[in-house]
Amino acid sequence: MQELIKIACAEIGVKEIPGQAHNARILQYASEAGFQDVKDDETAWCSIFLSWCCLKAGLKRSTKLNARSWLAVGTVTTQPEPGDIIVYWRKAIESWEGHVGIYVGTSSDGTRCYTLGGNQANMVSISGFDSSKVLGYRRLTTEKQFILPKPPLKKGNKGAAVVQLQDALKIAGFDAGTSDGFFGEKTAEALRMVQSQSGFLKIDGVYGAKTKDYLESLLQA
Repeated sequence: MQELIKIACAEIGVKEIPGQAHNARILQYASEAGFQDVKDDETAWCSIFLSWCCLKAGLKRSTKLNARSWLAVGTVTTQPEPGDIIVYWRKAIESWEGHVGIYVGTSSDGTRCYTLGGNQANMVSISGFDSSKVLGYRRLTTEKQFILPKPPLKKGNKGAAVVQLQDALKIAGFDAGTSDGFFGEKTAEALRMVQSQSGFLKIDGVYGAKTKDYLESLLQA
């Protein structure tokens, strides 16, 4: 999800214009992301901005203004990493109101979640929000068909193919840890979980041809 962070970071500092004028860049986010009815920068635009960023990054996205609509996009994760989506409630947890952005980290005491997003103090910024107001975290998938790396891969391997495998495992719902490109015990354990779930694969933590085929079937389900 580094591309998503890169795209959003390039927009930091874009802000609303007080008064009758409207920031053309914010209106561009709305237009390009498909929000054709939005003609001002006073409309709550956190979802608009995120939708625009995801469009540019080739990721699945919400096309609704409601921040909470992002709770139905991608897959749920309870172990967020930078680049995942974070959704908050506003005013009341039971209300429809919320805020959405890109998760970048948590404070050392766990009370604040740092979020990269739009319409934060009327601008694109990285801001800290109360972690008790988090409704959920989502991990996005690409609009394109996910292409798995060529097997075999095993413990000790390094590189882009391992990153690709780690991303695929997490999208399929298996905790492979951080996508750091190093095939360690965490990645092996995630593969063993995949193999165990299949009911027919050898449980060895190695990414072989049969494991690839089964993982591919999970991603296409």
